[in-house]
Amino acid sequence: MAAAWTTDDIPDQSGRVAVVTGANSGLGYQVALALAVAGAEVVLACLNVGKAESALASIRAQAPAARVCFIRLDLGDLASIDRFAGSVSTEHDQLNLLVNNAGLIAVDQSRTADGFETQLGVNHLGHFALTVRLMPALLSTPSARIASMSSMAHRGGRLGMDDLMFDRRRYGRWVAYGQSKLANLLFVLELQRRLGQAGAATIALAAHPGVAHTNLGSQGRGISNRLSRVGLPFNRRSASGALPLLRACTGPAAVGGQFYGPRWGVFGRPVQQTPSPHARDEAAALVLWDASAELTGLNPTFGC
Repeated sequence: MAAAWTTDDIPDQSGRVAVVTGANSGLGYQVALALAVAGAEVVLACLNVGKAESALASIRAQAPAARVCFIRLDLGDLASIDRFAGSVSTEHDQLNLLVNNAGLIAVDQSRTADGFETQLGVNHLGHFALTVRLMPALLSTPSARIASMSSMAHRGGRLGMDDLMFDRRRYGRWVAYGQSKLANLLFVLELQRRLGQAGAATIALAAHPGVAHTNLGSQGRGISNRLSRVGLPFNRRSASGALPLLRACTGPAAVGGQFYGPRWGVFGRPVQQTPSPHARDEAAALVLWDASAELTGLNPTFGC
């Protein structure tokens, strides 16, 4: 059996620029910290200013030489995404790594600033828009990567293409979450297809953390939200939960379209895995892509 992959296996990231969404806590914080320790210049893309500033201080304390900054980002607001992308493009002349990590889990029914069902709006459409806005910088940077966080919940997820926003069907917090996590993988599938078709050196990959201890899932009035606030005994530390995404971000042998997760599903060393058949449905990926482009008003091109 191959040796376990750890943060010690991350290649030197000096001279590279990474954007990590949701980097103020949990998995995103661990990813940002590991990249900073490895030498990358890291942009923390977060909504909560106070938590982001605390994360900055913590990373700088553990990696005094790290180059790390914070730019506010609200993935539930297309205008905020546009402003964020403009700031990144102004302040950096390259972008080696976009880590689409931020997300919500099983929240109460609500809408984003643009009227999208919140979980699909933040978990998928927000990252779709962010990726499109940053695509010119990614394509112009040699061997850039886009790594997106999904979940084991994608396996039970189904796309309600005739009612993505739960306008007519009854809202279920876990149904909406599963849909959004399936959407993450279908996005990566179609994104990688388009990048490959364009002959781009940029690649798209995905990962899931297994069961990791984060503060996600606690926001809401459901029973599962209340249990998350207490803390389930099988939750793992977020540091180990971040390893599959870090391997997708930095593993030298990783190739476009791959999906990483813990060896035993909920725990174990990070290894390449096969997503569900629904997540490998190329026709569904194309339909979702077209719907996402229409909803966000963004029609990306991949000219290199």
